[in-house]
Amino acid sequence: MPISGTTDCRLRCVFPFTAAPVEVGLLRNAAARQLSRWGMPTAVDEAGVIVTELATNVVKHVGDGAAATLVLEWRSDRLRLEVHDRSLALPAPRTAGCYDECGRGLHLVAGLATDWGVVLTAVGKAVWCEMPLSLANGCHRIERAVGVLEAYRSTGDALGRQGRSREASLDESAVELIAGLLHWTAVRGNDPDDILDRAQMHYEAEVNEVNPA
Repeated sequence: MPISGTTDCRLRCVFPFTAAPVEVGLLRNAAARQLSRWGMPTAVDEAGVIVTELATNVVKHVGDGAAATLVLEWRSDRLRLEVHDRSLALPAPRTAGCYDECGRGLHLVAGLATDWGVVLTAVGKAVWCEMPLSLANGCHRIERAVGVLEAYRSTGDALGRQGRSREASLDESAVELIAGLLHWTAVRGNDPDDILDRAQMHYEAEVNEVNPA
């Protein structure tokens, strides 16, 4: 299960994984689902390539079965990806021939990212890269929704939410807010089910527009 959180207006999700070929595809799919939740369907393909290459490098150069971690962090107009492992060996891109499969990974990462690098950590190293994000309508909507939920949460039962993570508290606030809007809709003489259906149709139309099948 990923570990999610927010800090300083950033959205962050952490995926621990074991370095193994079968895990690479699962990790890529998990990252794609998370980016879709963040309203970034157009970033899924390029981020998926980066995740695949960085995770595969851990399998090849750190060792099958090694413990590693993928971190996704949304920083307004950028997406940062980090892969942490416990090896102190610093990777570097090298010239690869047309038929040489080894050595291409970091070249692909460098080509897709605006910036990348390697840093030593307390327990090993982290390979990181950053991708630009067009501030599409979906991203603006999510930023606005988070602001609304923060305000709604601050007026709710703070004592009742003690001991819960910020992410869980926001999820609960979202449910409460939607329920409140349905009550408001019913009081005005409208059908809450009709409002939900229309909202779902509107959401699906926008998602299909930016990520057609």
